[in-house]
Amino acid sequence: MFATNLLERRRKPQRITDQAWDQLVSAVGSAGDAARLARQHTSHMASEAGHRVGPATGEARQRAMAAVDALAGRRPAMPWAWIAGAAAAGVALGWLAGAMARSAIAHRDGTDSVDGRIEFVEVDEPTGSSLRP
Repeated sequence: MFATNLLERRRKPQRITDQAWDQLVSAVGSAGDAARLARQHTSHMASEAGHRVGPATGEARQRAMAAVDALAGRRPAMPWAWIAGAAAAGVALGWLAGAMARSAIAHRDGTDSVDGRIEFVEVDEPTGSSLRP
């Protein structure tokens, strides 16, 4: 009897320890699943926020640099690329308008000449009788 009581006393703490260990493993496993789910959710939210904020950061950086330049007394640089592009577009549109105007005038007058001049050519008549009918 003494031996059975002693074995039961030893088994009871071991059983409690085993149960506690199983519960701990289960809790850690479910916490790991919850942590993975939370990581995926926050990663998705951060990615979405980055896509929304991305264009705004470029604009904010440009404005901040312009403000720093203004406070330092520097004038903004001339947008030479835009000016050159506008000049090139103006030249192209002017050339196109001129070509269309010349074509319209030639079409209206019924001449094939673009500049509207008619060239006259002098022809010498041959003096021989073999060409006359």
